[in-house]
Amino acid sequence: MREQYEYVPHRLLRRRVRDIASGVEGELMAVINENVSDCGIERWMELAYIRGASGREFTTAVGNIQPTTDCRP
Repeated sequence: MREQYEYVPHRLLRRRVRDIASGVEGELMAVINENVSDCGIERWMELAYIRGASGREFTTAVGNIQPTTDCRP
């Protein structure tokens, strides 16, 4: 079995994004290919770690993020 996680490069890192599942916006801090195995069956998923306005980070599936119209670099 491989490591429990691997960092993945992403074009939106350090940019403002929106989680379309929750509507929450924040800065994309990392994308991690994470082992979310259960019951001994290996399963990997790419998770986006987003830091919201409160400073707390939350995760969502990478497919749920989209850039905001904010023009910050």
